[in-house]
Amino acid sequence: MADKREQAVLDHLRRSRETLERAAGDRNVVGTIVAIADRVIAALRAGGKVLLVGNGGSAADAQHIAAELVGRYAFDRAPMAAIALTTDTSALTAIGNDYAFGLVFDRQLRALGRKGDVLIAMSTSGTSPNIIAALKAARELGITTVGFTGTRSAQMQPLCDLILVAPSDQTPLIQQTYMSAAHAICAMVEQEMFPAGPRR
Repeated sequence: MADKREQAVLDHLRRSRETLERAAGDRNVVGTIVAIADRVIAALRAGGKVLLVGNGGSAADAQHIAAELVGRYAFDRAPMAAIALTTDTSALTAIGNDYAFGLVFDRQLRALGRKGDVLIAMSTSGTSPNIIAALKAARELGITTVGFTGTRSAQMQPLCDLILVAPSDQTPLIQQTYMSAAHAICAMVEQEMFPAGPRR
């Protein structure tokens, strides 16, 4: 019989498994993941880049995805263009101080984004003001907008060309789902961009 701590771990792992199984069983979720990979591939082939934004744990996830693209995912190959707009502390604090925290991604996006790029915007709540502002700016700039979120996504939906909705309203489960999806996207992008590389 598991003690209370072990039971808590088992309960969490079961919830994680169940959420991923719901995502895997949803053809819309799976199709959206493939469509996101296709948009990223098209942007990179055209000389564009991937820009990523998020707050808190999602900021770390943005950096993680950017690192997979710039560095490597499964095999050695040339770097791919990706920037997490969560890492420049001088820009973040200057914009937050001089303008508003709600514009920390908007300003960077307007400086660095170009038509044909892809923005991946992550918000577990789907309501983060700085994420909403970034999506609106991207729309103005002709940047493809991709949302990663959970079931409370009403504000993000109309601003996203593609939106990956994790089948949960719990932050950890949402983040686990969209990082699994992100890894699948990285694998597809890497294999398509570098077809001579080893395949999994």
